Amino acid sequence: MTSVRHPGRAARSGVRYVCTVDKKNALRAGALAAGTTLMMLLMSSPALAVTRDDGDDPGPGLSVVETLGLYVVAPLALFALIAGLVWVLDKSKDRGDDTSSNISVRGKAKAGQA
Repeated sequence: MTSVRHPGRAARSGVRYVCTVDKKNALRAGALAAGTTLMMLLMSSPALAVTRDDGDDPGPGLSVVETLGLYVVAPLALFALIAGLVWVLDKSKDRGDDTSSNISVRGKAKAGQA
């Protein structure tokens, strides 16, 4: 069987790697990620927040509407404002179609000239 050679492509090698990550390395990476996550959860335990710190004076809580407005609506509005300003104040010229669809095939001959 002869292999078909394509111009500009390297020839296929005889060795094909189906899966380059073996189970041992995947298990090791999973155990490391799980251990790191567990240690971070244990170190940031909310049980340590039972006692108040000196100078701690929390204000009143936010309602659901205030929370959604602050963390959802406000960022989306800011994004829309910035995108709108960039779109309106864009000074670049209209970019024409650079493909072959805008190329005229016929020559520009004037009347009376041969």
